[in-house]
Amino acid sequence: MKSGFAQTYASVISLATRLLDVLLIWGAGLVAIGLRFGWDMFPLPPAYGALIVIGGLLAAVIFPIFGVYGSWRARGLISPSSRVLAAWSLVLMILLISLVLVKEAQTFSRLWLAQWWLLSSLALAIERVVVYFALRGLRQRGLNHRKAVVVGCGPQALNLINRAEKEGWAGFDVVRVFGERPDDTGIAGRDIHPLDELFDYVSSHQIDEVWIAVPLDQSQQLKSVLEDLRFSTANVRFVPDLFGVFLINHGVSEIMDVPMIDLSTSPMAGANRIVKGLEDRALAFFILLLVSPLLLLIAIGVKLSSEGPIFFRQERVGWNGIPFEMMKFRSMPVDVEKEGVEWGNAKNKTPTWFGALLRKTSLDELPQFINVLKGDMSIVGPRPERTIFVEQFKEEIPGYMKKHMMKAGITGWAQINGWRGDTDLQKRIEYDLYYIENWSLAFDIKIIFLTVFRGFVHKNAY
Repeated sequence: MKSGFAQTYASVISLATRLLDVLLIWGAGLVAIGLRFGWDMFPLPPAYGALIVIGGLLAAVIFPIFGVYGSWRARGLISPSSRVLAAWSLVLMILLISLVLVKEAQTFSRLWLAQWWLLSSLALAIERVVVYFALRGLRQRGLNHRKAVVVGCGPQALNLINRAEKEGWAGFDVVRVFGERPDDTGIAGRDIHPLDELFDYVSSHQIDEVWIAVPLDQSQQLKSVLEDLRFSTANVRFVPDLFGVFLINHGVSEIMDVPMIDLSTSPMAGANRIVKGLEDRALAFFILLLVSPLLLLIAIGVKLSSEGPIFFRQERVGWNGIPFEMMKFRSMPVDVEKEGVEWGNAKNKTPTWFGALLRKTSLDELPQFINVLKGDMSIVGPRPERTIFVEQFKEEIPGYMKKHMMKAGITGWAQINGWRGDTDLQKRIEYDLYYIENWSLAFDIKIIFLTVFRGFVHKNAY
């Protein structure tokens, strides 16, 4: 199964689980009413119906915070079941406290609340058992697999390879091992490939996971591997010996019951990818519909103000380093770059009289909502750069390629903080990486809100 399909498949499963959780909570509330008051209680009293709906929606917010929708590639059922039960208990506790505060606690039957909690807990736990064994069965049949490479030749690397081969339900195929062959023996009968071939292999074979399993005392080798992978968009995980190691503010994943430190992973996995995609397309469609008369007026203005096409199209680098054609309203004469291409030269370019107004108000960016509908861009994300400059900056600026672990955006955290136009590129990347590390739907909404007030007209907009 191809990597892209596997990731999409996992995203659908994650989103379906989220929706099913809410439906099960709602259904359990209705069944509890029937058990407590009799089935002739329907139609529902408005107060009970409202509380059931609020409970399900609150669970949709609380459950992700508790890590309920983490990876299904670990062995045990205790962890996912305990997390969802703890999260659901917190939801019901919040509801009870809220009822007490608004002096409505006496409106609802305590026995019904207890039955609702119990039925929902059973339903949520059973759901996880079913999904868990269904996914295990699919992976044992070769579906939903991901390709991984292992870096290292020691016992931990051997342990990873053996687990991946033995525990096929996890869905990982170790396709190659890199490192320096130890003096005694090879590793699980596999050839050890030189480290200098790592990046080329990962890039050309659509590798999803890079598992680094070198001893902590070989820090120089770890540094070399990370340097080689600085241009890669694969998930890079370090498999450490966590005994006596204190971690703070670092992501840790559990895959095949092996703890792995997430050194470089994209937040656009699982349901996050679907949620952001739905957010982008829904908002882009609504905005294009809303501003369609303005788009027509701008198009007429561009056409009348100078000779040339209405739209300016230019190749930019987007998600996973894949080029795409970005659209803008043309604000410059068609021959503006006849003397050559130079980054950071916007102030020295002379726009048309109408184009100057568009650039100052950022209205020339509006056609990029078409790019969002096409899936090339996101509304919020790091601004995309031209291919020629990406090749230059990735060598000069540490972590530059990591900005491509998310879709390029029309607006972003850097832009609303003033880092746009011919400003410090190093500082802009710092803001982009902060956005990627802290991404959430709420963060996107905050950036969109701030863009309305300080993103369109800015002194650095050229």
